Amino acid sequence: MMIKLTTLAVMAVFYIAYFAKQISQRRQGVSTMILGKGDKPVAQKRLELMLKVATFTMPAVEVLSIWWELVSLPCWIQWTGVCIAAIGVGFFIAGMLTMKGSWRAGIPEKKETSLVTSGIYRISRNPAFVGFDLMYIGILIAFPNAWHAAAVAITLVLLHKQILGEEQFLEEAFGKEYNDYRKRVGRYF
Repeated sequence: MMIKLTTLAVMAVFYIAYFAKQISQRRQGVSTMILGKGDKPVAQKRLELMLKVATFTMPAVEVLSIWWELVSLPCWIQWTGVCIAAIGVGFFIAGMLTMKGSWRAGIPEKKETSLVTSGIYRISRNPAFVGFDLMYIGILIAFPNAWHAAAVAITLVLLHKQILGEEQFLEEAFGKEYNDYRKRVGRYF
């Protein structure tokens, strides 16, 4: 029971941080949830809408997987998964806080942010995405089942495709500055 409660607490920290950042920026007049919105190419808009559905579905899949725990694993494996998820939450929050007012969920239509290369962005060009990935994978390790595995796999593929689209946007928006940064810091690590 302690593993389940801890996992739910890790998830709660992640989602509270995510929505608190959105609310904070909205109060400052910044729209952060731009997935699938605006005048974007059809393929990018479609990808972002699928990503939005996937990431908003994941909490339900995770909670159901935790609640019903279809596969009974040794505690050490479950705790390992929870630790991986907690590290993911740390990456996500560090990335989000480092981005400050430049943080967005989705690709903006125009350059309305600055290129952030400090803090955790010296380790990873996409720490928030690494955070999502580690959280999803960690919870899957702790509470595996076929539906959960399929949802995680689909979501990770969509997140990767979103990263590729964001890289294209950043290259167009920041040119040499972004390309120099890309040479120094890996996509994930």
